[in-house]
Amino acid sequence: MAETEQKIEETVVVNAETVNEEVKPAAQDKKPRKNGKFDKNRKPRGERAPREAEEFEKRMVDIRSVQKTVKGGRILSFSALCVVGDKKGRVGVGTGKAREATNAIEKGFSAAKKNMIQVSMAGNTIPHAINMKYGACTVRLMPAKEGTGVIAGGAARPVLELAGIKDITSKNQGSSNKINTVRATFEALKALRTKEQVAALRGKTVEEL
Repeated sequence: MAETEQKIEETVVVNAETVNEEVKPAAQDKKPRKNGKFDKNRKPRGERAPREAEEFEKRMVDIRSVQKTVKGGRILSFSALCVVGDKKGRVGVGTGKAREATNAIEKGFSAAKKNMIQVSMAGNTIPHAINMKYGACTVRLMPAKEGTGVIAGGAARPVLELAGIKDITSKNQGSSNKINTVRATFEALKALRTKEQVAALRGKTVEEL
């Protein structure tokens, strides 16, 4: 009986060693985890390509919470005012509304990217002064000499900065509502024209103007 028990213990030890030898290499070959599971198609961290920088810079100007009273109670939603631009003459403005703040911001940036314009510039400033009214807000943009910087307050500054304008003076009159200010500034930039563009529209040369 003692000999048979010793043989059984030896076989158990040998089987345990073989199991450990078979399990260890298999565990080393497993892929990195993804959402709690092993992903076969995922590359190791060292072999992944670096992330590309985003083409546009994003800036959220304002976010507001809106409450709607219905029969069952109050419904809370959010409204976000967003601006995107590449600081090279392209800028866009958009608003987003959703029940959650993060979704409203994402919608705002998506709408701004779809509503982009190319701003007519004269170096680092604008080609001429312009007045634009949107709602009860009136914005006046004036060109400035090099080194002046962006002299603008409120919600007009992010629109001008993301458009790539470095020297400009801005004056806001009337309502200080951020949505109206941003829209008025955006429409003013859209209406700017250089001498070359005006001459082409009139069928003349720059000297004939």
